[in-house]
Amino acid sequence: MSDEVEVAVAETRALHLRVRAGLRRPQNWLQLVKFCAVGASGYVVNLCVFALCVEAIGLHHLVGATAAFVVAVTNNFYWNRHWTFSARGGHAAFQAARFFTVSIAAFLVAATVLELLVGVMGLPKVPSQAIAVIAATPLNFIGNKMWSFRIELSRD
Repeated sequence: MSDEVEVAVAETRALHLRVRAGLRRPQNWLQLVKFCAVGASGYVVNLCVFALCVEAIGLHHLVGATAAFVVAVTNNFYWNRHWTFSARGGHAAFQAARFFTVSIAAFLVAATVLELLVGVMGLPKVPSQAIAVIAATPLNFIGNKMWSFRIELSRD
């Protein structure tokens, strides 16, 4: 093997061991529960705003999803920063930039799922939005845990 391949393999093994160790720590699971609680509140906000936009106002489902995303992600940033990840000590603007980058990536996944469900399969809009947001949640959690707030997987 070349030196670059050996380094990549070693780094992959180290990351795998770090993730496995983190999965065995109760505080990481508590953090996941907190993230899900914040996400559940954002989920309700998202679906309410989405329903208002597409059902009451008559906006296109992707426009409604975008409006719902903006409202919910603002709520989620505040609560994740202050409660889930207790990252009040970091620079808020820097954390916000990372959080919104991760959230936009998750939103793009959710929007793709939404378009497949509504545009291709012809399913109802609000239940499709509910499914789409759930489908993007794992990406959102991992990205925010590992990058947005720069929290190490706890080794205690």
